[in-house]
Amino acid sequence: MADRPYLFYELTNSICSTCLRRVEAKIVLQDGRVYMHKYCPVHRHERVLISSDAEYYELTRRFMKPGQLPKKFNTPTLYGCPYDCGLCPDHEQHSCLTLVEITDGCNLTCPICYAESSPQRMQHRSLEQIAFMLDAVVKNEGEPDVVQISGGEPTLHPDFFTVLEMAKERPIKHLMVNTNGIRIAQDEEFARRLADYMPGFEIYLQFDSLHDEAIHELRGADLLAIRMRALERLNRYNISTTLVVTLKKGLNDGEIGAIIDFALRQRCVRGVTFQPVQVAGRTREFDPAQDRLTLGEVRQGILSQTNVFKPEDVIPVPCHPDCIAMAYAIKVGNEVMPLTGMVDSSILLQSEGSTIVYEQHPALRDYLFKLFSTSHSPESAEYSLKQLLCCIPLASVPEGFGYDNIFRVIIMQFLDPYNFDVRSVKRSCVHIVHPDGRIIPFDTYNIFYRDDREAYTRRLQEAHRPVTIEPLEHLPVIS
Repeated sequence: MADRPYLFYELTNSICSTCLRRVEAKIVLQDGRVYMHKYCPVHRHERVLISSDAEYYELTRRFMKPGQLPKKFNTPTLYGCPYDCGLCPDHEQHSCLTLVEITDGCNLTCPICYAESSPQRMQHRSLEQIAFMLDAVVKNEGEPDVVQISGGEPTLHPDFFTVLEMAKERPIKHLMVNTNGIRIAQDEEFARRLADYMPGFEIYLQFDSLHDEAIHELRGADLLAIRMRALERLNRYNISTTLVVTLKKGLNDGEIGAIIDFALRQRCVRGVTFQPVQVAGRTREFDPAQDRLTLGEVRQGILSQTNVFKPEDVIPVPCHPDCIAMAYAIKVGNEVMPLTGMVDSSILLQSEGSTIVYEQHPALRDYLFKLFSTSHSPESAEYSLKQLLCCIPLASVPEGFGYDNIFRVIIMQFLDPYNFDVRSVKRSCVHIVHPDGRIIPFDTYNIFYRDDREAYTRRLQEAHRPVTIEPLEHLPVIS
């Protein structure tokens, strides 16, 4: 008898990419790649590339640690994932990073915008609404690890600095602002004021390419000069910055190494985050067979396009290993020393709260302390990297070292209707606050809960309404 051309690996649930109904899916390994096979009774079969690197995909299964619960849940589990978001008690992971969207307006109309923000949608949240959303995060998390002020373009909010003050008044360990950089590039005083919120503050700067042609395709405008001017000002005031690169296959995925090398030369840059395009919002023209860029491919690009990291340095993040990979290093002058490859994987899976118990590995602790220990920033003895690096051992800092010396590369892949995996989305730790206070995974928010999508989601919920099962003694006997 003939063999199937693949190896069946595991079973999960997904959604039909056309009608979004929940469907059964199987994960298979074939020719060194990972595919999802799913079947909708209406729209038939789908085959989606999940990973270009089957070996790394299997590694993610060995990098899981128990999920951590939020302080409270906001919605009941009634219809089953993904129709109960809020968070419901069936969700496995608290919020490592929570987005608070303070405006729908933007000064760009990016063709790939997941939120469909634009100059035609200049609706800003009121300060009362924003306070409510910030408080919702605190109620769920106690002391949130990272809160990101987002939009739209948040710097357009008329009370932007009041919003930052409100966030700083709450027990948020690390505050980020997600921005396209235009306001920073155009307004010197605005950039200078941002420095007042250091430490524990970071700019999440859109930085997709070193070439205007690629930026124009992704953002609809020639923005390279704007990005460089914004970065010049962030460097001048040494405001901690992460460069955020939205990757599109065949467009800018060949620049991964060049962007890392460029980032390493910037005084203010603490790292680069690579995010393959999520098929949501304004992203319409997408061929899953041709345009899918997987986390595995991005990781392979990091390894092949730069000599900074080796395979053992780019590893899964244990809280959500399917969708997030990380590599940490220390930079001192022109020297870059990779860090993650020195950490035994078994230690990464030992946790106390959201961190590694480095005391259980004295040899590693002593070695890290001797070389480049990074507990406190030079600005504050109270501020610890334990609040930021949820999967890296903590050690005390020798004089002169601090957050300025950290360099991290993150790959963050968001699920969309094609690669949606219920097993994975239950572990999502990047969430968005709904205006009504629900805390919703980024992946499901953009598919099911943003704007008018929730009306359709309610119809899906009705289609998946709970069924009352009769007690066994009431069932007919089949002889």
